[in-house]
Amino acid sequence: MTDSLAIALAQINPTVGDIDGNVARIVAARDEAAGDGADLVVCGELVVCGYPPEDLVLKTAFLDHVEAGVEGLAAATADGGPALLVGAPWRVDGRLHNAALLLEDGRIAAVRLKHDLPNYGVFDEKRLFAAGPLPAAVDFRGARLGIMVCEDMWTPSVTAALARSGAEILVVINGSPFEMDKVDVRFDLATARVAESGLPLVYVNLLGGQDELVFDGASFVIGADRELRVQAFSWRPRTVVSRWRRADGGWQCDAGPMEPRAEGVEAIYGAMITGLRDYVDKNRFPGVVIGLSGGIDSALTAVVAVDALGADRVHCVMMPSPYTSDESLEDASDVARLIGAHLDSVSIEPAMGAFDAMLADALAGADGGVAAENIQARARGMVLMALSNRLGAMVLTTGNKSEMSVGYATLYGDMCGGYSVLKDVYKTTVFALARWRNQMRPADALGPDGRVVPERVITKPPSAELKPNQTDQDTLPPYEVLDGILKCLVEDECSVDEAVGRGFDRDVVRRVWRMLDRAEYKRRQAPPGVKITYRAFGRDRRYPITNGFTDAI
Repeated sequence: MTDSLAIALAQINPTVGDIDGNVARIVAARDEAAGDGADLVVCGELVVCGYPPEDLVLKTAFLDHVEAGVEGLAAATADGGPALLVGAPWRVDGRLHNAALLLEDGRIAAVRLKHDLPNYGVFDEKRLFAAGPLPAAVDFRGARLGIMVCEDMWTPSVTAALARSGAEILVVINGSPFEMDKVDVRFDLATARVAESGLPLVYVNLLGGQDELVFDGASFVIGADRELRVQAFSWRPRTVVSRWRRADGGWQCDAGPMEPRAEGVEAIYGAMITGLRDYVDKNRFPGVVIGLSGGIDSALTAVVAVDALGADRVHCVMMPSPYTSDESLEDASDVARLIGAHLDSVSIEPAMGAFDAMLADALAGADGGVAAENIQARARGMVLMALSNRLGAMVLTTGNKSEMSVGYATLYGDMCGGYSVLKDVYKTTVFALARWRNQMRPADALGPDGRVVPERVITKPPSAELKPNQTDQDTLPPYEVLDGILKCLVEDECSVDEAVGRGFDRDVVRRVWRMLDRAEYKRRQAPPGVKITYRAFGRDRRYPITNGFTDAI
């Protein structure tokens, strides 16, 4: 019976569908861990194919490729080095499962199938996978491992079954997407499972961006005494080795690396950088194009883009109209200068004049109004898409969650683009992020130190500048009020009465409710963006466009 183990926690950034590339990343992590004397390298959920694979798992050819990748990894373990614990979609008796596979001595030594399949929020695993039975512990080099797959840890039943079967160390492979305060939620649930079973726990999470989801890593080990023994970085690829010894009849993990985990606005900013970088790089775009207005949303978007991609891959363009203030022109120029990004200027005034002439008869007698404002936004969208076509770069939209919630955006105008880093970020959080980034530069950021958002951009009243003397607050409540109401209605699904009970004015709540419902058709056509909150628009919140119910009447 062995009295010591070295278990490596491998935070890997897979790409969905890139099975060969993912296998190579696993092998690289194994090689690194072997140099540190690891006995076992634990990787994340579905790491072989990338997570979430969605309907790719319905393709037989895809599953065949996954199976070949796993067999290749298994064969690599015949060299006497570390064993591997990897996640993959796996066929058993004609049914498809989300599986954890222990690879050792050149073979697949054990298979454990995910028992609790999540079917809420962004998860719909019951649509794709069959649930496995309650698992039993696995023998590994003199220890008994209780292997779980992600959601299996979120309820007590799987842990209880593993404890009954003689597990000595709980090992959880995860594909747990980032959202605000999620790190604490994971840690609390892991601690609860440790308390119930009296067993130490290893938690390994994926890293990186996949469409709208981002995975923050932040893997850890908790001892049987519920104390944190090992903590891996948030937002960084990392292979951390935890060292174990048998003592007093159980396994104890020595104190190991305690790397800082990101929290608050730092964590949000890390999610934005990671989500954008991986979306651009994994989809092989050379860079991004951003309409820089002089306002805070486009400024923050440009700063994130430079931090994620580098200034040489960020192409900004100012598109002034007769309503654009000198301040906005100066502020856009200052932002580009501070971050080192290229800035063009393309006036949309000729396009406005052309559309006025084209539509003179059709719109005769109208005072312009919304139609004239939207023509400006759509002219800007045309400019951005023309630059995108010319450069091959992707257009970033710059709207935030507050605006998208109430429809304060123009279809085929400022909503025109391929990705949005602010899609799930409320306006009040935009201000907080800008102030934070002026004080702090993330370790992996490619942008400059120091101030990157001019103070005037942060302090001036937000405006779309589509007509004279316009501000957002002409038609919207103050953002601190609007965001508070939206959090009630979107994240917490409050009724009007419940929102009023939290201190908001009834008429304002009813107005926001109506705007929120009426804008659903716009949000369906919005580009993807980084998930930040518990309830992002899209898969988290699936409301009908045609909707006759309202609590606000």
